[in-house]
Amino acid sequence: MDEASAHVFKIVQKVYYPLLCAMGIPANLFTFYMICFRKCGMSETAIVYLSCLTIVDSFYVVWVILLDLTLTFWQRRPFWHSSPWCAIMGFLQYGSLYSSTWIVVVFTIERYLVLSSTAAKSHFAQARVTRLTCAAIVVASHLASIPMAWINTVTPVNRTAGGQNATRCRYRDATYSTVLVWITTFLSGGFPIVLVILFNSLIAHHLSRASQLFTKEEQRAMKGRSARGMVRRTLLLLGTVSVAFVVLSLPRFVTYCILRTEYNNRTFDRNDYRLPINVASDLANMLQNLNSTTNFLLYCMVSRRFRQELLLVLSCKAKAHELSSFLILTTMKVFTVMDHKAPAGQDPVTVVLTNLKKTKSGREEAK
Repeated sequence: MDEASAHVFKIVQKVYYPLLCAMGIPANLFTFYMICFRKCGMSETAIVYLSCLTIVDSFYVVWVILLDLTLTFWQRRPFWHSSPWCAIMGFLQYGSLYSSTWIVVVFTIERYLVLSSTAAKSHFAQARVTRLTCAAIVVASHLASIPMAWINTVTPVNRTAGGQNATRCRYRDATYSTVLVWITTFLSGGFPIVLVILFNSLIAHHLSRASQLFTKEEQRAMKGRSARGMVRRTLLLLGTVSVAFVVLSLPRFVTYCILRTEYNNRTFDRNDYRLPINVASDLANMLQNLNSTTNFLLYCMVSRRFRQELLLVLSCKAKAHELSSFLILTTMKVFTVMDHKAPAGQDPVTVVLTNLKKTKSGREEAK
């Protein structure tokens, strides 16, 4: 890539990341509202997992895309180039990255266990268990990211800023940092991608076998659409989420492994866009960061109930309908209680048996 193309590529990134923040943060917050407060046809456990995923993705957008990448392209010296922000940013960024990745992995594994085991279904169907699981993932992810606070170090540079010596937050060239980066690469990219592909394949295989338990006559006798149609829709949902996660995360994993093996030396200039690996790595970063802002579009694509609720919200019809239904129901309950309340001072009703009639079965019933 020549200098003119490199300059254009920098401008693209300079516009891309602020635009991603401007669209991604409101989209994630609106998705959280839709999942938690609208009837989108999701189970309680799915609501907990997806809402938690939306929250941690929003934090990832703030820590990584907004405060790191956007400020890098728009400011000469962002605030995190000084202590202690250099270490804090590393901790927060990897904590949100771990949380987002492993919520997807655990949710996929949990769906497989629910489909394959009755005992697991009764256990994981509880919303309380799901909330504790998500909280444990977030806490464990941030605990695992504590060592990442020391992979960067604040070093002085030759130029001055405002009459003071300028500093930069740079990668610490040490064995400690190299080992941690390799571990992080596999914990946030390699292992999760393999697990998501594996368990989604097992889920698809399980659903395919389940559909074969019914004969053609039984499938025609079922109400609604056929069982095979239900399997196809489920596979479409799982396939869309899995493909989006793998396609947007795998290039970053591959390019990072190449950078840390073939170009891991002090003389390598990461900002030299004449080298194809630097261009490919930045494009992979753009794709991976897009993964934290596409939840809203994915749900619109694969969930009809989500689209219906979205149209109701945008047309402002749902709230008015819910309010009128609530008022009508409340009024009916009030009048029902008043009708059944006996007047004060009224004597209780006494039933007197006046006649007996013998039935054919030999029993006697009161008239």
